[in-house]
Amino acid sequence: MRILVVEDEKRIADFLGRGLESASYAVDIAPDGQTALELVHGTDYDLVILDMMLPDMDGLRVLEKIRNRKTNPPVLILSARGAVEDRVKGLELGADDYLTKPFAFVELLARVRVLLRRGQPTPEKLIVGELSLDCIRRKVTRSGDNIDLAPKEFSILEYLMRNKGRPLSRTMIVEHVWDMDYDGLTNIVDVYIRHLRSKIDDRYPAKLIHTVRGVGYMLELPEGRGDKSNS
Repeated sequence: MRILVVEDEKRIADFLGRGLESASYAVDIAPDGQTALELVHGTDYDLVILDMMLPDMDGLRVLEKIRNRKTNPPVLILSARGAVEDRVKGLELGADDYLTKPFAFVELLARVRVLLRRGQPTPEKLIVGELSLDCIRRKVTRSGDNIDLAPKEFSILEYLMRNKGRPLSRTMIVEHVWDMDYDGLTNIVDVYIRHLRSKIDDRYPAKLIHTVRGVGYMLELPEGRGDKSNS
């Protein structure tokens, strides 16, 4: 899960970044509204934590622009303005939650988890053909065979299955699975894809993981085979 924190106070931004990263989220930080909009335009975030008092534009203006996009993530507003009318205005303009400063990080983290569950409902199982991934028990089977995956392998496979039929670039995979930026030099994605193929494809006639030349990778059934996916 990738979260964008829009906060101009460096102390608070660093505090939020460290806390969210310790909870296993990937975090980007924008110090102003324009930077936030540029990041939202180029990255699919799972959640935006948005301060209302930014140096270049009002946070509500940023919220409005985020909501005008075709894909818009859940937004949690942080604000020192705690009056009822301020909270109502933020929620009416499209915020999903509103938390006043000062706040306890444990409360913020709880609200983040609720919004992420609401924004991206997680089915108990993902199924593509004879491949099944149990999101709760973290078990993978194909044609009834149990397949042991390392944590990163599991995360990549889950991401591919959630986006079956959609080409995913190496950049997208890195940003969703690792808390790092793709620098164009690392072959880490290719290495893990080879590992995955050896476990879920090599022993079976129908290959599920496909290379999309010039883009990255995609998971889908070969043409002509029925799909039982409930993702």
